[in-house]
Amino acid sequence: MLTYSLAHWMTFLSAAILLNLSPGPDMAFILGQTARHGRRGGVAAMFGVWSGAALHVGMAALGLSAVLATSALAFSLVKWIGAAYLVWLGLQILLRRGAEAASSVSVPSTPRSGAIFRQGILVSALNPKVAIFFLAFLPQFVVPGAGPAALQLALHGALIILVAAVIEPPLVFLGARLARAMSGHRRLGAWLEKGLGGLFVLLGVKLALSER
Repeated sequence: MLTYSLAHWMTFLSAAILLNLSPGPDMAFILGQTARHGRRGGVAAMFGVWSGAALHVGMAALGLSAVLATSALAFSLVKWIGAAYLVWLGLQILLRRGAEAASSVSVPSTPRSGAIFRQGILVSALNPKVAIFFLAFLPQFVVPGAGPAALQLALHGALIILVAAVIEPPLVFLGARLARAMSGHRRLGAWLEKGLGGLFVLLGVKLALSER
């Protein structure tokens, strides 16, 4: 059970690495929280995003993601909620006062880890494109005779999160060091803060305009 060839693992791991390196709302949220709150904020964001991804994996294994793939109403509902949440996060950043925004980037503040963790879950969980991606991606690695399909889907989904756990922490540590190096550059910090807010708004608009 759960026995696969070397070619299988090489193909899967290559795809998983490329998936985790590709830019998107999850990566933007993690790096953004790292820039604003330092390493602790980035770590809380990572665990939140991973938890949201685990929810998608569980849904794919149970077949619930198929509802999003086949129901236009369900897809649109989740899509609009997710888009509104991303835009809301972006507007929160953009509407901050200039001095406060510069300070939050140039000198990382003490993070509210619980709040950041919950935001990370929502950023990942409210993206229906991720659910449909897992539904389309994971079944390609289900091998007949290697075990129950649900178990194979759960295994490969968990491994994608494990690959993220290898790739993303170095990015957070590097981002935290860059944030500390920017200490004192208030104007640059303010511009980066506004850029981050604009990025979240654009990602929300992009999600709102996306199709299944």
